[in-house]
Amino acid sequence: MSTKKNDPSHKVQVRISISHASGDLSFESALSATDIQGAVGAALSSGEALTLEDIRGHLIIVPAGKIGFVEIGEQTDRRVGFGAN
Repeated sequence: MSTKKNDPSHKVQVRISISHASGDLSFESALSATDIQGAVGAALSSGEALTLEDIRGHLIIVPAGKIGFVEIGEQTDRRVGFGAN
């Protein structure tokens, strides 16, 4: 039995803007978009750090007070060639 979290083909693109920093954090996560949204909401409401894991097992920790915005998007299949519909 396979779950979406452990399925390597299921990836979610995450982009986090950090206040007072010129760049954004961008990474892929095996967590679902709903799980990431819940973690962001919990961090913002509690004031504790947001902790997420990327597909390589690295932890991303961002203080809740420094989060500018979080963009979450399901990865879509890329189409190649002319006339791809």
